[in-house]
Amino acid sequence: MRRWLVLGVVVLVAGLGIMAVTVSPPGLLSIVDSVVGGGWGASRPGSDIAFGTHGQTLDVWAPSQKAAAPRPVLIFWYGGGWVKGDRRAYAFAARAYAKAGFVVVVPDYRKVPAIRFPAMLQDGAQAVKWTRDHIALYGGDPSRIAFAGHSAGAYTVAMLALDQRWLRAEGVDPGIVKAAVGLSGPYNFYPFTSKRAIDALGNAADPKMTQPITFARPDAPPMLLVTSTGDTEVKPHNAFDLAKKLKSLGARVTLIDYPGLSHEDVAMALSRPFRGKGPVLADSVAFLNDALMQRSGR
Repeated sequence: MRRWLVLGVVVLVAGLGIMAVTVSPPGLLSIVDSVVGGGWGASRPGSDIAFGTHGQTLDVWAPSQKAAAPRPVLIFWYGGGWVKGDRRAYAFAARAYAKAGFVVVVPDYRKVPAIRFPAMLQDGAQAVKWTRDHIALYGGDPSRIAFAGHSAGAYTVAMLALDQRWLRAEGVDPGIVKAAVGLSGPYNFYPFTSKRAIDALGNAADPKMTQPITFARPDAPPMLLVTSTGDTEVKPHNAFDLAKKLKSLGARVTLIDYPGLSHEDVAMALSRPFRGKGPVLADSVAFLNDALMQRSGR
């Protein structure tokens, strides 16, 4: 028996090594996460679902155990600097939140250089519209929808939560957003200094209109802004600046800084293998549960 176990481990490691050549790091993490038990307790009742007007697709994840009442909903946008990423690679994040009790929607969106600002936000708003119209079919409660995202995905979260024109353009009431979690996101980064930001947003007639901090408002939905002192890709001042602005306006905002974690660590901490890096999942779930319960009057 021990010999077969050792052989199985060897085959698994070899297989992962081969896949690492063609699979993105988040995709590889999703595979490992599933192997070590991250997939237990979550299912994917919907995959490759078409939405929007540009051929976008999304996946829906949910707790494996059925519930008597509709569950809260979380739309999760992944990062990748607006140039890469796909929903399948972030199954580890979707499973984590599904196991915490959410029906989770993970939408894809168009990437640079095929598109530039504001296409990523238009795609995001169309994902919200789809969720509003269809999530009840998957056991989700359309009156309790929250957003979460990492890096460029957190940018989409903040812009859709704060700049109301994108949801309104899709016929969606901005009040549909009951809470928002931004993980290591860029919110106050003009003038642009990185090539990715220039390529994605540099076409805007007024660059300040690309900045989430521009749209901070007192009636913003409750927001959790997560950053980390070891993040050299998206500087921590982004979260600190937006949190300060929101707080000064009287909006409800929570700021968490995880000492020493890198930009990637914050996302990796959502996975089972790396959850020990920091309580990112526990903290965000606690925030979401509290915000959604308050907004629903429960």
